[in-house]
Amino acid sequence: MKVSELLKKDQVTISCEMFPPKKGSQLEDYKETAAKMAQLKPAYLSCTYGAAGGTSDYTVEIADAINQNGVPAIAHLTCASSTKEKVRSVIEELKARRIENILALRGDIPEHVDFPLPNQYHHAIELIADIKEAGDFCIGGACYPEGHPEAASREEDLQHLKEKVDAGCDYLTTQMFFDNNIYYNFMYRVLRKNIRVPVVAGIMPVTNAGQIGRIVSLSGNLVPAKFLTIVDRFADDPKAMKQAGIAYATEQIIDLIANGVNHIHIYSMNRPDIAGKIMDNLSDIYIRE
Repeated sequence: MKVSELLKKDQVTISCEMFPPKKGSQLEDYKETAAKMAQLKPAYLSCTYGAAGGTSDYTVEIADAINQNGVPAIAHLTCASSTKEKVRSVIEELKARRIENILALRGDIPEHVDFPLPNQYHHAIELIADIKEAGDFCIGGACYPEGHPEAASREEDLQHLKEKVDAGCDYLTTQMFFDNNIYYNFMYRVLRKNIRVPVVAGIMPVTNAGQIGRIVSLSGNLVPAKFLTIVDRFADDPKAMKQAGIAYATEQIIDLIANGVNHIHIYSMNRPDIAGKIMDNLSDIYIRE
């Protein structure tokens, strides 16, 4: 099923994300994780294409496993570290596996390499256009409520976002944020820019203190004082920190839904236990079909 069809419905959707293995020997374990995630009955599950700009040969395998467990799958596809030929071969493999949903990303530029080479895409916009031409896919894109780290200004970032949607994006998913006012302000600017596709709110449950430093260094996210207080209080107690992080993410999601934001994506990091706890907290808000 195409994710765009799910997002048209006037109901709450909660989706989750996982990442593929680095080694083929881990593939069956990761397929088992996909099955456990599917048992939570998310609206859909997405699988990333590899961290820090690295490609993954196993994204399609995991996306296929997700589909086989009865949950719509999204396969991420990044182009910064792949040739156009490689990207097109992955698209053909997705078509062969009947995977209908692609999240099209430029991805992180690998260190110590020339980018772009003549046979590489420059931007996600080019990738989106080629996916659109290649088949009948539902295409998602990423957006940054606090502004893309490489953009000269938020207005420039919004203009690129508008171009991405005009190129064929059916919906957008935000980078994680920890203050819902950032999302609400971003949506005001998005609508003023006449961007009318669904914008799914991305929530990261932070369940250990070490995640905060990595998140800030990679994305530059604003971490509100309220959450920093939680980290300061519970950082040395892993169980308490996990519980507090789940509670904070749950509170964010409830506030979003109460304010009319129906579509939530949990950056669940291959942790069905964490995603499951959040969904249990929302048992009468998110009705799992």
